[in-house]
Amino acid sequence: MDKSEIEKVQRYLRRTFGNHGITIAGRPNKDDSAEVSLDGEFIGVIFKDDEEGDVSYDFHMTILEMDLD
Repeated sequence: MDKSEIEKVQRYLRRTFGNHGITIAGRPNKDDSAEVSLDGEFIGVIFKDDEEGDVSYDFHMTILEMDLD
């Protein structure tokens, strides 16, 4: 994901969730994904999917059972 895409997706997530603590940063040596953080804590990865010109972004967040308590 390039800088422009990261900024657009970050704006979208901040607006959608009403939280300006969401940040997205590129990953070294990866151009199809970026890391998502909330208030400086890593929460997941967003992947770019370009299927025959139809671009979408998939957010993957793992929730550990021990974090639910």
